[in-house]
Amino acid sequence: MNHDDPSPAALACLTTLLDESHRSTPDRLSAVVADAGRELGWELSAHLVTFDQRRLVPLAGEPGELGLDTPAGQAFRTMRPVHDGDTSWVPLLDGVERLGVLTAAGRPGGRRPSDHVDVLRWASLLIGHLVAVMTPYGDAITRTRGGVDRTVAAELLWNLLPPLTYASDDVVITGLLEPSERVAGDAFDYAVHGTRVDLALFDGAGHDLTSGLLTSVALATYRNQRRRGADLGDCAREIDRVLAEQTNSAGYATGVLARLDTATGVLDYLNAGHPHPLLLRGGEVLEVLDHSGRPLFGLGGREATVGRVQLHPGDQVVLYTDGITEARDDAGTFFGLQRLIGLIEQHDTASTPPPETLRLVLRDVLDHQRGRLQDDATLLKLQWAPGGGAELLPA
Repeated sequence: MNHDDPSPAALACLTTLLDESHRSTPDRLSAVVADAGRELGWELSAHLVTFDQRRLVPLAGEPGELGLDTPAGQAFRTMRPVHDGDTSWVPLLDGVERLGVLTAAGRPGGRRPSDHVDVLRWASLLIGHLVAVMTPYGDAITRTRGGVDRTVAAELLWNLLPPLTYASDDVVITGLLEPSERVAGDAFDYAVHGTRVDLALFDGAGHDLTSGLLTSVALATYRNQRRRGADLGDCAREIDRVLAEQTNSAGYATGVLARLDTATGVLDYLNAGHPHPLLLRGGEVLEVLDHSGRPLFGLGGREATVGRVQLHPGDQVVLYTDGITEARDDAGTFFGLQRLIGLIEQHDTASTPPPETLRLVLRDVLDHQRGRLQDDATLLKLQWAPGGGAELLPA
């Protein structure tokens, strides 16, 4: 397939997706995908990753889930196409966020999907975008991905999160939280504008809906101030004020606020009673960023110290919540900071996409507790890669 001269069949596939999706309901998107595949003589279907990142389930919500150890799972994990005879699997993406896998099966004597990789890539990117756009229009897609098992607190926080992964020419941001259906007080946020990247991670006190409400107030206040152009100190002071006002000084949250200048690599960060971020360079944890400290959000008092670090191209900064380091096994042994550092270094390889690194680390945290977390566990990773952000699109 010539990248600059798509065939009439390829154009018919893409226009079918665009035309039929305009008046489609979320539960009919799988039928639209199948119709588009017929224009190419393929059986085209989509599987979405569940919110806990453990299974791939059919877009239509029917039986037929796939494990991550299958060829489809390989395409999802590596963010690269997998071809086997007349069948191909490509990652399903919205921008660079992993949503699942697109399967293209050719008919005997027809065109092989593997001979038309450009068409596969275009279709996967468009279908992934349609999944993201159509999800809020109904409950079918969220239900398919496991959202039906969420607690009220988890429902609140999941609807506040930005996309789990973002990438530009200069930066890659990816986050993940567990347990996806019972998260109570963890949430993260980011925003990119010109050469400025803002990050935040919050953990509301408690383990129930109250902690989720505290986090949602802290997050909303942070966004409000960030959009007004406030610096990190002003953001922190306003979070203090609003939490104290709304809870009669009885509610608080830990958190980290950070701001990166992608033109210079200078990172400023403010820590409010939270675990210290980690700086990675060359695949190894170089430093614990502990040159900032102040009381928890909501307590006020001592003025914040804002830390500053000069990043090098390729450096990564990892933020995490204490639900990871304080996770305990049956014997009461903590997961610990050193184990976290070791796993980050083990899984952070050139061949592993950043969102897969976080999935593998959180899988190990869950294994440490035999699959049941005692507290929310959240990771947020920022990579500064000026002029050469990680390649996160299917080839």
